[in-house]
Parts: sequence; structure tokens; C-alpha cells
Amino acid sequence: MSGTWRVCLLALVSFLVGTSEYIISGILDMISDTMGISVTSAGQLVTIFSFVYAIGTPILMALTAKAERQKLLVWALGIFVLGNVLSYALPGYASFLAARVIMALGAGMTVVTALDIAAKIAAPGKQGSSIATVVMGFTASLIIGVPLGRVAAAQFGWRAVFGLLALAGLAAMFVLYASIPRVQGDKPMPLSRQLAFLKNGNVALGLAITFFWLGGYSIAYTYISPYLLDVAGLGEGMLSGVLLAFGIASLIGSKFGGFSTDKWGVFPTLSGGMFLHVIALVLLSLTVANMQSWLPVVTLLILWSFAAWSSGPTQQVNLVRIEPNYSGIMLSLNQSMMQLSMAAGAAIGGVVVDRVSLTSITWVGMVGVVIAIVVVWLLRLRLSAGRQVVGEYSGN
Repeated sequence: MSGTWRVCLLALVSFLVGTSEYIISGILDMISDTMGISVTSAGQLVTIFSFVYAIGTPILMALTAKAERQKLLVWALGIFVLGNVLSYALPGYASFLAARVIMALGAGMTVVTALDIAAKIAAPGKQGSSIATVVMGFTASLIIGVPLGRVAAAQFGWRAVFGLLALAGLAAMFVLYASIPRVQGDKPMPLSRQLAFLKNGNVALGLAITFFWLGGYSIAYTYISPYLLDVAGLGEGMLSGVLLAFGIASLIGSKFGGFSTDKWGVFPTLSGGMFLHVIALVLLSLTVANMQSWLPVVTLLILWSFAAWSSGPTQQVNLVRIEPNYSGIMLSLNQSMMQLSMAAGAAIGGVVVDRVSLTSITWVGMVGVVIAIVVVWLLRLRLSAGRQVVGEYSGN
């Protein structure tokens, strides 16, 4: 099997993991109805998954740094499959929550190991494109996995989605064991040394951008299904199609963000994308409040998704530029911060839905993105001041 096909297999695994994470937002109303719990309680399933992913992944990867990568990937995928099997088989909210914890531990190790293998088996000079392919698998879960999961849930019940993910993951374990070459692990870097980078003010500000940008997005996205059904008044028949359009817009936005970063730079792309993100959420809130047709709502959802994900690749470039000699650590820290922000966003969104209203989640999400814009400008000023001091020092 060629290296390209092996990387595509790793992207498929990333797709399965991404679907398991994002699908909750697509079937939140179903989980709430069948379990007899509030939408807020169902939304915390996103919080627990993202929190465990963010905290558990760097710890487990540090502990298994020397492990042979192919075996580690298969074992991690096995833990992920176990979590899906338990999600499918066990009744009750508490057991489902526990299954999500197991699923998140396996998912985090699977994605990071898949990215590591992709970089190591790539042809010389192709490491970047191999990593991008695996990341695209994760992004594709928004485009294909969530709407297809919604369709499957409507036909067979929402638990069937996790049964299907378990079967697909089990098949992937055998294929990966047979096709992925043995790849040695890395020299361990203590977790304390990785966390020491947080003392760097520029790194802290860079990660804060991720936290507030994606946290603001997550506040609204976690509750997207009940929002569209109960607030916007869309029918069940339209929801899967709208989620598909939303996912496609995220892919286009991500592609545009990469193009814009190369052409116009990091800070113009971040500022412009987040400003458009805020405008989309404001217009969506106003349109839903005075809704006369579903078309403007869907149009604004697409604009929101496009704007939100245009910041994704730009933020990764931003963090790598801050510490170019430690790009791997920067990307790893950013992955953990992304998951923490999604956990926080889902938790805050739950409080807002419970104590204010479902309608207000877009307004609160907008506040998070506005804070991210402020942090972008603070980082820009700080970096500019640093370069000016270096220039004056060199001149002397």
C-alpha cells in the first residue's frame, strides 16, 4: 500500500473520531427527549468529552512517548471503540457520561498518534500535506459525519450512531494493523516542560485567542439542533440538509483562511474573520427574532460557519510563528486549548439556556468572539513592541 493511501486511512480514522465528538450537537434534542433530561444536561456531554480530551491526551501521550506508534494507534482506537460500544449498549445518563469519558481518552490518543504517524511516513517534503490530510478528516466529520449521523438517528435511534461508529472503528483497527508500518516513538518530553511555555506572555495570549474564539463558537454550536428546531422553527426534514450546508461552509472557510493568511497575513485574516463571525451572530440573532422565512436564517448560518472556521488554520500559523523552534509543542498546546474552549463553551451555553433562554446563546457566543478580537490586537501590539526593541538593540 502506498504512503498516500496510508495517510488517507489515517484521515478516515480522524473522521470517525471527529464524528463521535461533534455528533452530540446534531442529536442533542433526541438525547434530551429519550433520556428525559434537559437540553442543558445533554449539552454537558460535549463538555465532559472535550475536557477529558484536553486534559487526558497530553498526559497519556507523555506516558506513551516511547511506544511503537502503530501498536499505540491500534490500542487507542480500541479504547475509542469500547467507548462507543458502551454508549450504544448501556442505558441511562450516568453510564452514557462514563462511556463518553472512555471515548474521549481513546479519541485524543488516536488523533495525536495518527498525526505523528502521518508526518513520519510521509515522503520528504510532504509532511505538511500529510498532516493537513489527517486534519481534513477531522473537519469532514462536520460536513458529512454530523448530518449523516442525524439521518441515521432519525431512522434507527440515536444510539445506533455509536453502534455504527464502533463497527467502523473495529474494522479500522484490523486494517491499520495490517497496513501501517512500524514507527518508533519519540524521546519523551516531560509534561512540565511543555506547560512551561505557558509562562511566555506571547504564547499565553496566542492560546487565549483560541480559547475565546472557539469558546464563543461552541456556546452557540453545541445547542445548534434545538436552536434551529425550537427557535428558528425549522422542520426535522430540513435539519440534516442545513447541517450539511453548515459543514461545507466550515471547509470552505478553513480553505479561505489558509489562502488569506498566505496572501494578507495572520493578523488581518484573524481580525477580519472574527469581525465577520461577530456580524453573522448578530444578524442571526436579529433575524431569528423577527423570522418570516427560513432562507435568511440558513444563509446566515452558512456565513457564521464560514467566518468561524476561517480562523482555524490562521491560528495554528499564528502560534507556530510565536515559537517557530517548538512548532510541535505549540500545535499540541493549541489542540488541548481548543478542546478546553469547547468544554467551557458547552458548559457556559448550558447555563445560558437553563437560566436565560435558548434564544440568547448567539448573543453570548458573540461576546466570546469580541474578547478574542481584543486579544488579537493585544498580541499584535506586544509582538510589534518586541520587534521594535530588538531593532533598537541591534542598532546600538
